[in-house]
Amino acid sequence: MTIASRLLEIKKALPVGVTLVAVSKTKPVEDILEAYEAGQRIFGENKIQEMSDKFEVLPRDIQWHMIGHVQTNKVKYMAPFVSLIHGVDSFRLLREIDKQAKRNERVIPCLLQVYIADEESKFGLEESELDEILSSPALRELKNIKIVGLMAMATFTDDQTKIKGEFDHLNTIFHRVQLQYKELENVDFKELSIGMSNDYITAISSGSTMIRIGSTIFGSRNY
Repeated sequence: MTIASRLLEIKKALPVGVTLVAVSKTKPVEDILEAYEAGQRIFGENKIQEMSDKFEVLPRDIQWHMIGHVQTNKVKYMAPFVSLIHGVDSFRLLREIDKQAKRNERVIPCLLQVYIADEESKFGLEESELDEILSSPALRELKNIKIVGLMAMATFTDDQTKIKGEFDHLNTIFHRVQLQYKELENVDFKELSIGMSNDYITAISSGSTMIRIGSTIFGSRNY
């Protein structure tokens, strides 16, 4: 099967209201162009340098999503063009994104990454830290970011029941903060970015509005 046919097969099965982020990290420009020709416009990268290089040579109507862990000192390189930053896991990072967005006269949409997995290696905010950021008076001063939702990664396991439990837990948090912080000017909770190649069907059943799929579209990665 081609990249285009795999992509279209996934899109055809997606419910209305679920956005597909095609995870193109480590993949060559030719592969991205094949997906682009098939109608895909949203691509996810996990390294800022790689994303910047691809941004320079690929069509300008592509929306680039930063889905990897972000180092504060690298934010300036993607601030001119990034469409959505998925993995914001500290107020310090949020403040830096705001600073660089202001420099570029932009408002950059962000998702706060919540820790839901049973693994030490995963990044993310505990629920109490999430509330700490959202209730902080300092957040109100950031005029060049918009928090548009939550993102998380489930435990890496084949046990879909365990994954479902983690995703449902996040969905509960999502609906609570959506209600609790709706008065904030720079917060608008509408996106729940959960689900990857191995668990996106489970994620959709838990309310996902945005899935991040790489290998199922592009084939296995070459590191």
